Amino acid sequence: MSVYDRYLLPHLLDLACNTKPVRYQRRKIVPKAHGRVLEIGMGSGLNLPYYDTDNIEMVWGLEPSEGMREKAQKNLAKSPINVEWLDLPGEEIPLDDNSADSIVLTFTLCTIPGWQQALEQMRRVLKPGGDLLFAEHGRAPDHNIRARQDRYNPTWKKFAGGCNMNRPIVEMISDSGFQIKQLDSAYLPSTPKVLGFNYWGRAVIR
Repeated sequence: MSVYDRYLLPHLLDLACNTKPVRYQRRKIVPKAHGRVLEIGMGSGLNLPYYDTDNIEMVWGLEPSEGMREKAQKNLAKSPINVEWLDLPGEEIPLDDNSADSIVLTFTLCTIPGWQQALEQMRRVLKPGGDLLFAEHGRAPDHNIRARQDRYNPTWKKFAGGCNMNRPIVEMISDSGFQIKQLDSAYLPSTPKVLGFNYWGRAVIR
């Protein structure tokens, strides 16, 4: 792991994922989690303030980046939530079948290399009737913005920890055995449009 990946990248990603518009999106999704929660790509724990502690039992925090787990210690120290780290990537969720009541997926699906396998793993560990709660940026609806996303993406992901700005989030979730029950989408304010088209909602196992 390079010095950039270990130290600088976690700091830059933390800043990008903690803007006011992004925090507003987190508030829409994270409080809906309940029971035993699996958070995919927990990062530095930016979602911790938004969990409804009356409704959750604990959180498994899946985060393969050692730099991010180190950065999370400050947020963990301030939170009453019981967090158990899982230091494997999303493609290798080390939980039994039907373990989680809720899965929280915020600004993470853009980065997972093997997203198909990761979503299959999420479907495996989510209990029947459980919720996949998501807020993700992705492919924009406007042709001119999509063209820019496709043009910029190869360079962007080299410096942004593998983040893809043009993934078709709804199709990815729907094609992986989930049924989307609630969905909203919009460009986030004060955010470059190539990075700012956001999808958020709730899905269940089909």
